[in-house]
Amino acid sequence: MRSQRIAEEGRGETLIVVLDDGEEAFSALQEFARKEGMSGASLTAIGAFSRATVGWFDFAGKSYKEIAVDEQCEVLSAIGDVAVGDDGKASLHVHVVLGLSDGSTRGGHLLKGTVHPTLEVVLTETPARLRRRKRPELGIALIDADPQRQSRGQ
Repeated sequence: MRSQRIAEEGRGETLIVVLDDGEEAFSALQEFARKEGMSGASLTAIGAFSRATVGWFDFAGKSYKEIAVDEQCEVLSAIGDVAVGDDGKASLHVHVVLGLSDGSTRGGHLLKGTVHPTLEVVLTETPARLRRRKRPELGIALIDADPQRQSRGQ
């Protein structure tokens, strides 16, 4: 993985992260965000995977239904965010649309993807700290947009 800061605006920065062949995208990006101490960012990416797993969230079961994509695929679109999770560390949330050789697509939450040959990611940090909190009634963690609760540290 290589990265470069390409813009700095106020307290926010824009970074380009290029993942290399064979890297597991989700874990590499989450680790990068944690090493950089990111507390809020938006993410976009394009590239390709040799295989991937996306997820569809089943609210009744409070878990992801895993959808395996066991073939070379194009990352037609990846969009997501970074926020601080309940553990105080950067937490990644990414949705992808993957293009297959026959022109069909698969999409969902990116759970894992093996990069082949590259994944080009743009991370734009936000000046505000974003907080992702576990919502037990839903079974997932969502960004908490209540500034009062964030300022009280709840």
